[in-house]
Amino acid sequence: MPIFAAVDIGANSVRLKIARLAQHRLKMLHQDREVTRLGEAVFRSGQLEPQAMAHTIQVLRRFLKATQTIGADSVRVVATSSLRDSSNAQTFVDWVRSATGWRLEVISGLEEGRLIQLAVCAGARISRKRALLIDLGGGSCELTISDRGQIGEMFSLPLGAVRLTQEFLRRDPPRSRELEQLREYIGEEIGRVEKQINTVRPEIAVATSGTAAALASLWKSRNQSANGVPQKGVSVLAAEIARCDLQGRIGLHGIGPRRAEIIVAGAFVYSELLRRLKLSGFRYSPLGLRDGVLAQMVADFDAGTRFSRQIETQRSNSLLVMGKHYAVDPLFAERVRKLTLELFVGMRSLHGLPPEYEQWLSAAAMLQEVGSFLNRSGRRRHAYYIISHSEIFGFSVYERQIVAALVRYLGRSQPTPESRAMRRLQAKDREYLPKAVMLLRLARALDQGRRGNVKGVAVQTKADQVRLKIKPADSGAELELWALGKERPYFRSLFGRELVPALS
Repeated sequence: MPIFAAVDIGANSVRLKIARLAQHRLKMLHQDREVTRLGEAVFRSGQLEPQAMAHTIQVLRRFLKATQTIGADSVRVVATSSLRDSSNAQTFVDWVRSATGWRLEVISGLEEGRLIQLAVCAGARISRKRALLIDLGGGSCELTISDRGQIGEMFSLPLGAVRLTQEFLRRDPPRSRELEQLREYIGEEIGRVEKQINTVRPEIAVATSGTAAALASLWKSRNQSANGVPQKGVSVLAAEIARCDLQGRIGLHGIGPRRAEIIVAGAFVYSELLRRLKLSGFRYSPLGLRDGVLAQMVADFDAGTRFSRQIETQRSNSLLVMGKHYAVDPLFAERVRKLTLELFVGMRSLHGLPPEYEQWLSAAAMLQEVGSFLNRSGRRRHAYYIISHSEIFGFSVYERQIVAALVRYLGRSQPTPESRAMRRLQAKDREYLPKAVMLLRLARALDQGRRGNVKGVAVQTKADQVRLKIKPADSGAELELWALGKERPYFRSLFGRELVPALS
């Protein structure tokens, strides 16, 4: 069975987790972690520091050896706030590529929250509740409302423990004025999302990552029967920790030397979150971003897992929400999507597209009209920009580039190697994309009148031609036949066969 590896490069630490897929479930084989403080200088100067980059590269080389020794079939490497905020991130991305051969993906704060939600909901019994998921990292804090296992609202706040420590806490132990300024800043940031979260009224809060683990461990050491950390308990711990110097914090149960350096800021974030959002406390979950990355990798590989079902729902919901926002006609979009998938299956032996193109074509069909919201003139260019720059849950940055490119060439333009949208794609996708575009153009032509004149289409492939047997509605489909005729020259240039549409 396949073995997957996930690497999470955070502002504070770098983590590795390797797992094997067996009977639609993941079995953990190996994990590793080291604090490198990659983002520490970013929050002061806006750039990654050479020493921190070198340290992180050293750790990544160790991780690489582990993946090779265990025999990982696939490795995905993601980075979060430290690279999102740094002006020299590309230097580090290139360094990682040179040192390990890995392609580093810098994910957004919302994608980070989505992957964490995927991990936590799959591993904890919160699928029937309204939960607030809190992931406090070194550079940012992701807040996700999970309603019965599905994402409701997501927020990414600049409240990372390393970032806040660098910005506010210069003395050890911190001075009262420093703590007050820290508290005010945290409150200001939480205030931007307070009303939206309080309106939802989460039933429970689930926290992940190192600060939550340390607070939960310290509270548990003093309250053996505790199931989570109450709001009052977090406030008490935050005040106690703030009174200690570094050595005093290291002496507290569950707080290691490196965590002790940033725990004051992290504890104050939790204290303010629970108070301002009227939460009774939080439960700690050991699952985090790396687990979400693994879950996504499994879903992409095996459609029979619970991960894939959850992600499919996320994708469908996000497409519908985006379509509604840009005033897309949902009935028209759904008809084109259905016809696109019929053509994808019917022409499989002809187009030879990888399976993942079915999902990308489906998304492109649902979003094909978003550009008209801005202006019908140039709507394909507008759609390309909107899709490629929007956050669509369940789709990576690169996948959005492909979906955007599919929509870009639905009009008069045809994809060429020189096209800007094509140049951004990998070589294999530059080869596949024109064929996928053709399928979408044919599906669009099959509903040219936007009245559902075609109920379905069957494909018959011969050596010199491809016959489309069209099942028309009672009103006929003459306009659709005309539109298909206009696609015949381009179809012939791509597939070397004649397109022969006919009413069945």
